[in-house]
Amino acid sequence: MKKRILIIEDNAVIREGFAALVDDTDVYEVCGQYPACEPALKQLDTDRPDLILMDIDLPGMNGINGTIQFKKRCPACIVLIITVLEDSDKVFRSLCAGAGGYIVKNSDTDSIIKSIAEAFAGGAPMSLNIAKMVVLSFNQITDSPLSERESEVLRGISAGKSYSKIALDLFISKETVRSHIKNIYQKLAVNSKAEALKVAGTNRWLLK
Repeated sequence: MKKRILIIEDNAVIREGFAALVDDTDVYEVCGQYPACEPALKQLDTDRPDLILMDIDLPGMNGINGTIQFKKRCPACIVLIITVLEDSDKVFRSLCAGAGGYIVKNSDTDSIIKSIAEAFAGGAPMSLNIAKMVVLSFNQITDSPLSERESEVLRGISAGKSYSKIALDLFISKETVRSHIKNIYQKLAVNSKAEALKVAGTNRWLLK
């Protein structure tokens, strides 16, 4: 059975070009084409897409907010952003909204089909430039106020380790662990381990 692909793009020429490319394959079929998110959302239950090619700059609801809405309604559906500008902020916000990857509009036809296939295989297709910007965005977001040793202590707590075990693993005394915990509370403006873990986890400060 062919995978069903929905196309949301306000430029009719580009939209029809993508549709022709998809329909020319043996494994994919276009289940719907729309110039905006709103009419596509109304027909979602009828179209039942497996993957959505979503323009990022759309009239009305933009592709970022559209991604959020489509993923709420159809969590299993893959959303690939199609864009001309590799804008790092929009790229990052689209990822946070649930987009599974990106296709640059001026890519050659083979690259577009390969990107769709990669998404269906569980990958996250994106250009090298976009990948670099995403990494940069995450690096900016994960700029932690904690020192590396404080982060190690907090990671130990998140793993359920006792103060004694953390001290043993890090080759420091239990009192030094307590001192680090005190500093963590002050830096994160919290009063408990649970609050510290919540703040650090939300900001991805525990990632190595």
